[in-house]
Amino acid sequence: ACRRSVVGPQRPAGDPGTGQAAVDRMIDFWRAKLDQVLPESPDLVVVPENCDSYRTHSIEDRLLYYAAREDQVLDLFSETARLNGCYLTYPALREAGDGSWRNSLRLIGRDGETVGIYDKNHPTIREIEHNILPGTDAPIFDCDFGRVGAAICFDLNFDRLRKQYAAARPDLVLFSSVYHGGLMQSYWAYSCRAHLVAAIGATPRAPSAIVSPAGETVAATTNYFDHATAAFNLDCALVHLDYNRPGLAEMRRKYGADVSVVDPGYLGSVLVSSESDDRTVDDLVAEFDLELLDDYFERALTERDRAAPE
Repeated sequence: ACRRSVVGPQRPAGDPGTGQAAVDRMIDFWRAKLDQVLPESPDLVVVPENCDSYRTHSIEDRLLYYAAREDQVLDLFSETARLNGCYLTYPALREAGDGSWRNSLRLIGRDGETVGIYDKNHPTIREIEHNILPGTDAPIFDCDFGRVGAAICFDLNFDRLRKQYAAARPDLVLFSSVYHGGLMQSYWAYSCRAHLVAAIGATPRAPSAIVSPAGETVAATTNYFDHATAAFNLDCALVHLDYNRPGLAEMRRKYGADVSVVDPGYLGSVLVSSESDDRTVDDLVAEFDLELLDDYFERALTERDRAAPE
């Protein structure tokens, strides 16, 4: 299992000004926040949307601050990723080169280089009024631990983007936000058949969390700690209980602690994981003739259409 950390602090308050002193303050802030989780040797650290902006800045002051910031905070994140051998997200506003802006999530690799950039597909109306324009792609980033997609804040409300990721089947969806999303976090994780790592920077009352494909919270921040780390297994698959109970029971009898079957309750499906390096979850599915959740639903639709009256 790989280790993922989520860091969800509120952005610094107060009047920081707009020059280099404000940039230095932000760099010190994020160095301290990242240092909370780096001793745990995470493979990936996810932080909230617009992570290096100040809540108290007006639009005019924010632009002046960004002019002073340039790539200094990005450089901190890149250096941190390289020195600690981990992936890091850097969600921030960036200039698009034509005078407009994008609300972006940059994924930085273990070597400190950028793996890829996701641009928020669904900026809010207010963002668009401030010349923050929508992205048009739903990229999948290939990491050494799996395939990764991303979403930012308001994105979580729109089916078009969710369905693109559901079709692409990433292992992990990164969600950086100032909006929590409520039940939509679990719905996205279940719909995309992927773990979701949500970093929420709005308030301590809106926890950041890691959510399994079965919609369960694996780890979360609390009112005491704005960071959390958990090891979880991406070699997993959702399997419906119908027709699979005998195979699941046989699998458990044969492999014991080398397999995991997690039942969230009420869903009718369980999350199967291989806990051994000797076999993958695909090996288990084949050996015990388990029918994957999507295959079962497709078969149910076929049978329904066949049985429907003319």
